[in-house]
Amino acid sequence: MSLTVSSPGPGDGPTSDDVTAEAVPDRGHPRRWLALAVVSIAVFITTLDGLIVNIALPTLAVELGATNRQLQWIVDSYLLLFTGLLLAAGGLGDRFGRRAFLIGGLLFFGATSAYAGTVDTPNDLIVARGLMGIGAAAIFPATLAIITNLFTEARERAAAIGIWSAVSGVGVAAGPIAGGWLLEHYWWGSVFFINIPVVIVAVAATLAVVPESRDTSAPRLDLGGLVLSIGAIGALVFTIIEAPELGWLSGPTIGGFAASAALLALFVVWELRVDNPLLPVRIFEDLRFSAASVSITAGFFALFGFVFLITQYFQLIRGYGPFEAGLRTLPVAVSIAAASVLSPKLVERIGTKLVVSGGLALMSAGFFWVSFADETTSYATIVGQMLFLGVGLGSTTAPATESIMGSLSVDKAGIGSAVNDTTRELGGTLGVAVIGSIFSSVYIDALGDGTVVESLPAGAREATEESVAAAGIVARSLGEAAPAYLGEVNDAFLSGLGVACLAVAAVAAAGSLFALRFLPARAR
Repeated sequence: MSLTVSSPGPGDGPTSDDVTAEAVPDRGHPRRWLALAVVSIAVFITTLDGLIVNIALPTLAVELGATNRQLQWIVDSYLLLFTGLLLAAGGLGDRFGRRAFLIGGLLFFGATSAYAGTVDTPNDLIVARGLMGIGAAAIFPATLAIITNLFTEARERAAAIGIWSAVSGVGVAAGPIAGGWLLEHYWWGSVFFINIPVVIVAVAATLAVVPESRDTSAPRLDLGGLVLSIGAIGALVFTIIEAPELGWLSGPTIGGFAASAALLALFVVWELRVDNPLLPVRIFEDLRFSAASVSITAGFFALFGFVFLITQYFQLIRGYGPFEAGLRTLPVAVSIAAASVLSPKLVERIGTKLVVSGGLALMSAGFFWVSFADETTSYATIVGQMLFLGVGLGSTTAPATESIMGSLSVDKAGIGSAVNDTTRELGGTLGVAVIGSIFSSVYIDALGDGTVVESLPAGAREATEESVAAAGIVARSLGEAAPAYLGEVNDAFLSGLGVACLAVAAVAAAGSLFALRFLPARAR
């Protein structure tokens, strides 16, 4: 097996195009910190786009006439393709070159972002967002694999991964803030066109600074595993999103859950028997790997479910403009970034187990607190809630990511990065799907208790049930009854928010207990 690291230009280290890993200094590549800064730009753009669209959801509901389910798909089509292709992209990057995959992913991401900004129907936007997810899938595992190959000393690698995680936290803030500012000054498509200049900078910097690395013995792509994994995840997400409309106990819903379970079982069996599996499932026998993966899934389930609802809460219930709503999410992002940088130092003292389980416990407490929010909750209280969530997530993801990457050899950095990223995005995808569906079910049920809503014509009532944002349009035709109508809609929204947050709190608490029971404190 031969791992190669290529110099991207003259005058930068060895004169040969490829040098073996043994020729790299013990502490890693001499330009590793510059390369970290460059790949962080790529991480930033995928995180930014994963969340920038959330601030635009109320605008898209009005401008494109998107329903609640279509809004969920606008978010989840990106996450679904992103998640489904990560494993394949990580393996292919190992084989054909991580820098090459990073550049190709960035270019495709930029092109599809431009397309997304020009569509004029919700369904076209759903397709465009899915295409963007393909580009993101090529970008994300390459970044972490590059970091793992360049930082060979354990403490430096932990610090680098902490910075990588912190950049994701910055993207959590930058997405809503940048999206809000753009929506208040330009048309909604600008939230996608903003990606293009960032992509140009990232590609140029990658060519100039980041060395190529690959695993020359990496096997060919496992197409059977790829199809089965996408099918299992796709069937699950589709079923969850459509369940409020079809009924949670309806035949199609039960059949969808059964199909996703069957496809998952087939995937596991296939991966155990195939010579070159897409996902070597036996690596999950290492608790340092598997328990950390579960922890990250739980953390991002909670984060994406929260962001999906809180941006709508700020705009639809509190009446903030898009930019003001984006700014008000800043505390959660700052606290994620700070905890991501500081948590590796805490791990050195008390171990990974207590830091990760404690982070998820903080998130659980924060979501339980959020479940009591109403239209009069002070922003100071909301800041406190967001600090719980941000510190909790930052304390979970950075140590858990280091646990995953540190449990694998560097020649398998691509597949390790892909698994890590898959757990993040799978958690986010399910978070939006599950929390959005729970919210929709409770919201529609609560609307049925409203006397004004029940007295509406069928078309107006259906519009209210399909989209919270449509309530503002319906209210304009109600005259004196509008305040009572909007009060019923707000109460229904808050009922959905409260139940959804309790569900997220339960998931985070379960993740905390799982990490406390199974995650090793330190590498053996």
